[in-house]
Amino acid sequence: APGPGTAPHLPRDAWQQYDPWSVPLHGGPGVPPPAVRRGRRGPLVVGALALALVAGGVGGGIGAYVERNGGFHDIKLPQAGGEQGGRSPESVAGIAQTALPSVVTIHVRGNAEQGTGTGFVLDRQGHILTNNHVVEPAGTDGRISVTFSDGQTAKAKVIGKDGGYDLAVVQVQGVTGLRPLALGNSDSVRVGDPVVAIGAPYDLANTVTAGIISAKQRPITAGGEKGDGGEVSYVDALQTDAPINPGNSGGPLVDAKARVIGINSAIRAADTGGGLDDGSRGGQGGSIGLGFAIPINQAKRVAEELINTGRATHPVLGVTLEMEYDGDGARVGPQSTDDTPPVTPGGPGAKAGIRAGDVITKVDGAPVHSGEELIVKVRSHRPGDTLTLTLQRGGKEQAVELTLGSSAAG
Repeated sequence: APGPGTAPHLPRDAWQQYDPWSVPLHGGPGVPPPAVRRGRRGPLVVGALALALVAGGVGGGIGAYVERNGGFHDIKLPQAGGEQGGRSPESVAGIAQTALPSVVTIHVRGNAEQGTGTGFVLDRQGHILTNNHVVEPAGTDGRISVTFSDGQTAKAKVIGKDGGYDLAVVQVQGVTGLRPLALGNSDSVRVGDPVVAIGAPYDLANTVTAGIISAKQRPITAGGEKGDGGEVSYVDALQTDAPINPGNSGGPLVDAKARVIGINSAIRAADTGGGLDDGSRGGQGGSIGLGFAIPINQAKRVAEELINTGRATHPVLGVTLEMEYDGDGARVGPQSTDDTPPVTPGGPGAKAGIRAGDVITKVDGAPVHSGEELIVKVRSHRPGDTLTLTLQRGGKEQAVELTLGSSAAG
């Protein structure tokens, strides 16, 4: 008996006598069918086989032709032709084309922290402006690398930084083709002006978003909330609805002419519980259309000081404020603390006639409702500027002229 997979032994001409078109017989293929059927079907089988081969060949040829050239009734969908022209310079695409080569992504790695932020080129000497909280994780011996939009990467070093303004300048060496980004004038900005934000949200470099200036002179404070002695930054900010997310920090907010009018620094996220996220590292909340930027007029002055001297000067009133005061306005401390008088003898406040317990309610006619707001208003000026302060004393209102002093941040 034949084994598995072995064909049974048949006469040499058995398969030649088998007619596949006939009804199977009990004898199997080894039993020859009647001669008459074999005589009638034989030529037909050969013909059928030949026909099948011819049909297969023709079908294969038609299939190859259809595959190469399309069917006889293919649908052709309409499509616009390629556009050779560029975009208007004031369109979002035109603004992005102008600004992107000047924007960089900053990666920072320290002993305990790492983060991603954004910056932009200030000059051909390789100075780049960003936020202090972007470079802060590097500490004193961390690493900072900068990646340009064309893919160039370079190491950077901190030239100067200031936590109170939340600004820092880093510098790269040996990078060719640096393109400084033009600076605008934040005092000329109006609510409703179109703006474009550029940055690396969640490390997605060269991301462009668009919106408007939704408010000006928003007094915001950020930082100093971790109990680690970090300095609080006070900003009289531009508010925008252009989407800003973690990683956008330090990036430019530009106007319709691709000029920087602000440095994106903080967001109000849905899960920050009423506070502000620094917009660079830790927050998991995304944009809800409330972003805040440091006005470029303030940032320009600070950047120049950081480049030239390594530190920034702060304008000062020469008074100590009672930050726990819950009334309307900013109250000067009613008494000395730590042997320090609330009004510095010979300081700007003393020269203007401010006394302990005075409540400052306006700066140049703009209301202030807390000590934080007063600091924000003062920080938006430079040392030597003269302000008109409205204050309440003994139930009466009066105005005084005060020339801001100066203190250098370490």
